[in-house]
Amino acid sequence: MRREVAGAIGLLTDEHDFRAMRHYRTFTFADFATYLTAVEDLLRIRASQGAHTTVALFDPEEYADFCADTGCDPDSPSSRARFTAKLATTGPALPYDGQPLADLIPALADEALRQATWEYASTLLARLGACTCCGQDIGRTAFAEASGLLTRILDTARPGRRHLVCSVSAAPETLVAVLHADTAPDGASQLDEAEALQFTTVLALGLATQSPGGIVVRTTAPSTSDQVYGWRLRAGDPEPLTAGEVFDAYCTDIDSGDLISPESGVDYCVPPDLGPDSTPSTHRH
Repeated sequence: MRREVAGAIGLLTDEHDFRAMRHYRTFTFADFATYLTAVEDLLRIRASQGAHTTVALFDPEEYADFCADTGCDPDSPSSRARFTAKLATTGPALPYDGQPLADLIPALADEALRQATWEYASTLLARLGACTCCGQDIGRTAFAEASGLLTRILDTARPGRRHLVCSVSAAPETLVAVLHADTAPDGASQLDEAEALQFTTVLALGLATQSPGGIVVRTTAPSTSDQVYGWRLRAGDPEPLTAGEVFDAYCTDIDSGDLISPESGVDYCVPPDLGPDSTPSTHRH
């Protein structure tokens, strides 16, 4: 029965958060390196016993708020356990599959950024309200349109591994969503549901608000060059980029503006025709 009980560990991923937890008497670790070694040893022991463990991102500030809201004693292992159990279902969390913490920590940070981006984009979509012309919910309509656009992009991409990036200019900073899609033996696209939801939500925000943005696709298949192509979002519509524009985007340093040598084995090309959009649009009313 012990092997059938799933567990969760709240992980402090940097020294700043570790020092914040050192204020609690019952948090007995003296230094960050020793703490990480103990966590990794525990994860490996549980894995060797066949136990499933979820690793959640432990934020000391959120923990303090949780204790204040629930009346828990923050200087208590049981309170940390309750908070970790909550994180495993609602916060940034990943399953432990035997990977070293050096790989797990950045992956957990990426998951936290993905979740924060999705929550922020969802909030902005919800605030758009109803269209004054037709009364339809602008956010819902834009999400349906974005979902249809994503489906057409995947359907027209060649089989193989697809890496998609959507960026939308939104205050206070640009939102970026990444989606990986592989082709299954039956030709269907295999997606991570969380990635797909975030990608569609960010794209929907760009369509609904007509914000500047873009979509870039990179396809990889055996025995052939990678293909890179994309669209800019203009007035809520995807506009194909020329091969030269894609080349310039990939071969220019974002910070300095200097040219970067192009990758070998990569074709910068015009995107395939997406065909007619069958999704009704109201976001431009």
